[in-house]
Amino acid sequence: MSSVKISILNLSLCGFAAIPALACTPSGALAHGSMEYPISRVYQCFQEGPEAPKSAACKAVVAAGGTQPLYDWMEVNQSNDNGKHKAVVPDGTLCGGGREQYVGLDLGRKACRKTKVHPDAKRKVTFLYNAMTQHATKYFRFYITKQGWKKKKPLDWKDLKKFATVKAPEVNSDSRYEMTVKLPSDRKGRHVVYVIWQRSD
Repeated sequence: MSSVKISILNLSLCGFAAIPALACTPSGALAHGSMEYPISRVYQCFQEGPEAPKSAACKAVVAAGGTQPLYDWMEVNQSNDNGKHKAVVPDGTLCGGGREQYVGLDLGRKACRKTKVHPDAKRKVTFLYNAMTQHATKYFRFYITKQGWKKKKPLDWKDLKKFATVKAPEVNSDSRYEMTVKLPSDRKGRHVVYVIWQRSD
């Protein structure tokens, strides 16, 4: 029986929810959610407290865009995406979903909170998505930063490599989406995982 060496990854999370182009939902009802494990930057900053965040990274988010983006942690979304992610979300604005309100999430910072992830022997990890409002799902798409990505710069699409797509996420007893995906075998150290939730309703 051969042994498998598993690298412990330190992951930061960001991403956005994409809504079909023909959706006619009032803006106040566009609440979606965010990754809970590993925890996303916006959800972590909300948990620290929008009015008095503790970490330097979350203080920087508030300094750049105020406290409202943290209260709206579940609304990093695009209403006219419909699968055209790269066209709607320009380079440098990926973590804020291409929205000016979330510009503080796009800041390149080495000090962002990281989650130590321990893949199993098959390099699989279960991601947990806190969906405040569940919707029909076309897919969750997972990307990870390439080796050598620049940690102090905002993310560009060229920094990312797609590694998984989940079309039918499981819903657990706490109404969270659970998705077990296999991480690339050549990643180690610190990386950002970028996740897109494409709705189909």
